[in-house]
Amino acid sequence: MTHLRPLFCLLLATFATSLQAQTRTLSDKGTMLDRVAAVVNEGVVLQSELDDQIESVVQRLKQAGQELPPQSVLRQQVLERLVLQEIQMQRAAKGGIRINDEQLNQALADVAGRNNLQLNQLPAALAQQGIEYASYRESVRREMTLQVLRQRDVIQRINVSPRELEQFLERQKSRPSELNEYDISHILIAVPQDPTPQQLEEAAKRAQDVSERARRGEDFAKLAIAYSNSQTALEGGKLGWRKGPEIPTVLADLVVPLKPGETSAPLRTPSGYHIVRLNEVRGNDQQVVVQQTHARHILLKPTEIQDDATVAQRLRNVRERIVKGEEFGPLAKTLSEDPGSAAEGGDLGWTAPGTFVPEFDKAMDALAVNEISEPFRTQFGWHIVQVLGRRQFDSTDELRRQRAFMQLRESKADEETELWLRRLRDEAYVDIKS
Repeated sequence: MTHLRPLFCLLLATFATSLQAQTRTLSDKGTMLDRVAAVVNEGVVLQSELDDQIESVVQRLKQAGQELPPQSVLRQQVLERLVLQEIQMQRAAKGGIRINDEQLNQALADVAGRNNLQLNQLPAALAQQGIEYASYRESVRREMTLQVLRQRDVIQRINVSPRELEQFLERQKSRPSELNEYDISHILIAVPQDPTPQQLEEAAKRAQDVSERARRGEDFAKLAIAYSNSQTALEGGKLGWRKGPEIPTVLADLVVPLKPGETSAPLRTPSGYHIVRLNEVRGNDQQVVVQQTHARHILLKPTEIQDDATVAQRLRNVRERIVKGEEFGPLAKTLSEDPGSAAEGGDLGWTAPGTFVPEFDKAMDALAVNEISEPFRTQFGWHIVQVLGRRQFDSTDELRRQRAFMQLRESKADEETELWLRRLRDEAYVDIKS
């Protein structure tokens, strides 16, 4: 039997749902023989959804060997999660956020690829686990919709101040890069748990002697075998290849200033004196030259009043006006619904590959300088984009700052998401049925 990899579990856990559960509006109510568990604004959560999800959670807790909470507590927790999900889906619909079949199929193809499958093999693989493909598709579509909504309403609004960024970058200087791998060796000159001054002095002298001999060129592995009290002594002190965050904290500060082939001075810790040799470094934290693109765009979003076809036609008309001589910038300021670029006349600045969603990158990369695209769809709405220039750029420092910015923003995301959900919940009309 094919066992699908954790990405499936991640998607399902995100919903905490059985795949058959679907939200329905009040207009559907008269056609179903089902009880309403909660009224949420103009929508409902059905008892069948609640029962399905409770069963799914119970099964998952049992498989994990966890004790089940009281039924009343479980029911309340699951129902609250369904209510929040319904509120978010309603907000996404009103905001014109829709995941079309092309976007959904691409996401499913990625899931299949990570499980060494073709997209057309995915339904059979899911069926082996008792999962209906149609329900799974809609679950993935729903999760993608919620991701776009949270990106728009939460992530993009998180502020990282210049001071926060600079402080974070300064702290990173004292840590090994997470993009690199370090081949390191280690010697420990141990001290007893409650050492006497004489024992400390002897250990310190031995550590200093071993460190100096290694620096003068003696074989570090032989020194480790002869003097190290570490578990790796018989391996010549080899710790092997470690990514930056995987290096033991006590050794990380020793590694940072070393160049390949160099040995550190001894470092005293409660366990003794540590000496580190950096054998080799490999990874991506090196000079990075990329082709950047300078572009600007106009974004229009579908709504309940203006569907995709209407919005696409509006953009075709806007493009025609620009081609006939109107200025792109003023039109973008007036019409674009991208809060991040509209005030700048749609200007996106110089960006590296992968900055935008794949559909946007693909459309932008196909253009010649000064060419304007035809309208195209992404998960954010309909765009036209114009390329203003291209250049080769040493982006090493810029990428480091971008990574730092993303890490800081992600560190704030969980708390900001919780606050956002509380606000949505407080503003919604919710009637829990007994």
